Order: sequence, then structure tokens, then C-alpha cells
Amino acid sequence: MLGLQAEAPEEKPQEEDLRNEVLQFNTNCPECNAPAQTNMKLVQIPHFKEVIIMATNCEYCGHRTNEVKSGGAVEPLGTRITLRITDPSDMTRDLLKSETCSVEIPELEFELGMAIFGGKFTTLEGLLKDIRDLVTKNPFTLGDSSNPGQVDKLQEFSQKLDQIMEGKMKAHFIMNDPAGNSYLQNVYAPEDDPEMKVERYKRTFDQNEELGLNDMKTEGYETGLAPR
Repeated sequence: MLGLQAEAPEEKPQEEDLRNEVLQFNTNCPECNAPAQTNMKLVQIPHFKEVIIMATNCEYCGHRTNEVKSGGAVEPLGTRITLRITDPSDMTRDLLKSETCSVEIPELEFELGMAIFGGKFTTLEGLLKDIRDLVTKNPFTLGDSSNPGQVDKLQEFSQKLDQIMEGKMKAHFIMNDPAGNSYLQNVYAPEDDPEMKVERYKRTFDQNEELGLNDMKTEGYETGLAPR
């Protein structure tokens, strides 16, 4: 009656609300520059960390794009994940490839540099299909100016990649992320995966340079800025 409460009601943390909410903000289509909306959602990946998924769908030209950003900071150590693909069921493993992660398939003598695809949250099969499309549908390797020998190599590469996805060819799939923000699903979690090896390593000076960490000063940065 006096408007008093014995205990104040507990406020739900705003962070919890963001996990169940899709945020929208206005942007422009990267293809036709028409006004478009980008949807953004915070997602928790089991046994890993939170990531931010952003998706844009243009109503004018139909262009669709999605990008994944890590919700955390750069890890103290880099991560190198090696998976030995032995079964078609490996294609269903979820993976997060950050924009700083490179991909390597030694059996195909193939290496994909960082920032080629940007951030992606997909399955192993989805990423291998994207790699196949990137290589075989590259305009610089097609057309009248293409080398016949090069076309044959691309066809052979595509066939071997299909064999890997179908489980007819065993191969190693390596993700190397100096920032440590990439993830490949461990289907045996929380136990160790016998076909997957995760290594933590200390970054080199050049890797820190690419990540912009060498010139970053987080302690004592006020020194020298105060008036004398």
C-alpha cells in the first residue's frame, strides 16, 4: 500500500536478451548499393565462444551475403586444427572460419590464405563446396585466354575434392588461425577426437604484425602524453 517492496525484482541481464533477439540496422547492398537491412544475432557455439552472425538480403537485386565475426578478443596463442577426413560423416561437422584463418589440404597441394572468404560459420562440406566454386569458377582461369593444361588441373582438383566429400579419398584438413578464433566441431566432446588434433602455438613477429598487435599498447599508453 505504501509502494514499498521488500526485495527489488531481479533485472534480466541485457546480454541474455541479445542472445534471443535479432538486431536490424540499415545499410546498402554491396552489389547494387540499394538500401537494405542487415540482421545481426549473437550465437553461442558449444564448447567454444560467442560469435556474431550478420546477414544481408537485398530486395532489389536478390544479393545475399552473410559474415561471422568473433565475439571475443584475439587469443594469447594461435590455433592450428588438423582433421583427418576418413568418413563422409565428417562433412557434417560445424566449423567457424574467422577472417584471419587460412585453410590447407596437403593431399591436393592447396592452400587458402586468410581473408579470402572472410568469416564463415558453416559445415565442413559447405566450406569445401565454396572452395571448389572459388577455384573452378574463377574468371581468370576460364575463357579463351585460359591455358588448356591449367583447365585440366582444375578439373582434376574438382574431382579429387568431390572424392573427399564423398568419402572415397582420405585427406587432411588444416585450419591455421593466428588469432585463435576459429573452431572445428569435436563430435566426441567433451572427450578427445582421435581424428582431430588441436595445437596452440606462439605467434611469430610477422603474424603479430598482420594482426596489428606489435604497435598496440594497452599499458602505460598515457606516458608521454601528459603535459610536461
